[in-house]
Amino acid sequence: MRLRGIVQTSIRLVYPPTCLTCDTMVETEGGLCGLCWRETPFIDGAVCGGCGAPLVAGPVTDDVLCDDCLRVRRPWAAGRSALVYRDNGRRLVLGLKHGDRMEVARPAARWMARAARGMVTPDMIVVPVPLHWLRRIKRRYNQSALLGRALAREIGLTFYADMLERPLATPPLDGMSPDKRHETLEQALSINGRRQGDLQGRPVLLIDDVMTSGATLSAATGVLQAAGSGPVSVLTLARAVKDA
Repeated sequence: MRLRGIVQTSIRLVYPPTCLTCDTMVETEGGLCGLCWRETPFIDGAVCGGCGAPLVAGPVTDDVLCDDCLRVRRPWAAGRSALVYRDNGRRLVLGLKHGDRMEVARPAARWMARAARGMVTPDMIVVPVPLHWLRRIKRRYNQSALLGRALAREIGLTFYADMLERPLATPPLDGMSPDKRHETLEQALSINGRRQGDLQGRPVLLIDDVMTSGATLSAATGVLQAAGSGPVSVLTLARAVKDA
């Protein structure tokens, strides 16, 4: 352990940690400089109980919903998000998703854990939204699994990277209408048969990087519930909101 500490100190001296969104030096790995922290749209205060979107005013309760969640019934029990998907929030998500910025996962998990306070129960299992194997090979990793693993470690829950599978390749959902997204995702997800016994009756914390329409999370929730899970709650790094 002492040798490991010496090596880490030496690395920091040669390669001092820098801000996740700029080149400014910071005190710890995975940190944001003061300016970037102020410009990162963390979600605090009153939020929608269905997706975690920020609300203008009101209590933080599952009974208060945003316009989207009032219009589209969510199949999950509750939802939270750590960031608004704009500015630095968008940069962090895209860096993790497409830019090989895997180091974003650990600090993001801390932010997500803070957002999920009051929604997590000790017997929950953490399950990420899966990628089709072809997309995973191309990207080399599943960003939702990175977030889920780091989050489970942060809050002390059991993580199942392979609980959900994506046997059907679907086209990118960007630009599709909500109805088209739901149609595209039908039958695209399934339960890993080897994990069926681990799921029975267990409440699930379903993890994804960003929520837009909620179609992917809805499809995944439906598959989990049909396979015998307990209540499903969703947690994302970022939430896309109108006028954001």
